[in-house]
Amino acid sequence: MDGTRDCSPQTGAAEPFLLAKLIPNRSHELDWTSGCETWGVAFSPDGSYFAWSQGHHIVKLVPWPLEDHKINSKSTHHLKADESSEDQCGEKLIDCGQTVWGLSFGSSPSNNRKQSSEDQHKSKLQSSDTILATGLTNGEIKLWKVPTAHLLHYLKGHQSVVRSFAFITNEDFMLVSASRDRTLRVWDLKQNGKLLHVLNGHNQWVYCCAVSPDSTMLCSVGGGRMVLLWSTVTYTVLRKLEGHGGDVVSCEYSPNGALLATASYDTYVIVWDPYTGESLMKLRHCSPLASLDVDEGFRTGFVRAVSFSQQGLNVTSVADDGTRDGHVTFWIVSKVLPTLQHICRNAVRHMMTTHQVMLLSVPKKIKQFLIYKF
Repeated sequence: MDGTRDCSPQTGAAEPFLLAKLIPNRSHELDWTSGCETWGVAFSPDGSYFAWSQGHHIVKLVPWPLEDHKINSKSTHHLKADESSEDQCGEKLIDCGQTVWGLSFGSSPSNNRKQSSEDQHKSKLQSSDTILATGLTNGEIKLWKVPTAHLLHYLKGHQSVVRSFAFITNEDFMLVSASRDRTLRVWDLKQNGKLLHVLNGHNQWVYCCAVSPDSTMLCSVGGGRMVLLWSTVTYTVLRKLEGHGGDVVSCEYSPNGALLATASYDTYVIVWDPYTGESLMKLRHCSPLASLDVDEGFRTGFVRAVSFSQQGLNVTSVADDGTRDGHVTFWIVSKVLPTLQHICRNAVRHMMTTHQVMLLSVPKKIKQFLIYKF
């Protein structure tokens, strides 16, 4: 089940309709068994590829958009380790060797300054390369080059399931990984995955992490209602956000960096100002069966993920009170024309923090609008 909430005034939109569905190629008796769930999906930064963790160690890399490629949902060739295969549709199947719990795309930043031949020899990555990170059940991380699906790096250090990733793509190119071992780890991809930092601050599983669009702030969420904001300069905790009533399992920054959304097993999505730590909106996922019982715990309808739309006009939540068959569905929703007010606020917030906005010599009403206090 999914729900969408407005983050800005807009006109009415038509109902979404189903574009396509991807179904794993496996025997019918495997459906509904452990390992068949889709634990992760992602689009590449340029929108040219879609990655799908389709259960039982397999990740499928599909060219996008679907209109340009006929989807082959019956591929049966499974790959091992760093081997890859390409069928006539340009799809890749990757066998990661372990159950894949997390996956994410990242692109190395363009580098205008000339690299020395020694630096080029040391790094397997070139400027603007796209990679796919996969987090495995045994705590290992495998990084694959897109679109060849060749194994680039094999990172070891976590002691349990790696559930989430975030890329830092300023002048550096680093990967942040979040694990059930209660830590986050920061890896330097320009130095072939060298471990730079181990972040300790969570006392239960870390479910998700996200980096702000300007790469200055890192959010991590986990068990025990924990939401932490970290500096990506010092890698120390900036602030702890409090407001959820259950484990926090997902987080994402808005495209302009002015908002942070977190989703929890308490069935709520909270939208925060990451610069002040203030809760701006509290949205309940509309699941009729979701409830919190002190004695029995959460019964059903857990909110599993939250995401902003491309223009930051909406925030969408997803709960697990639906299917667990491992299928992936694509929906077309009508495009909404942003208001001039939204465009102006978006432009300002791309450049200014909340504190900087409050110093502007403008009427109070305009300030309130710019900091999302409608």
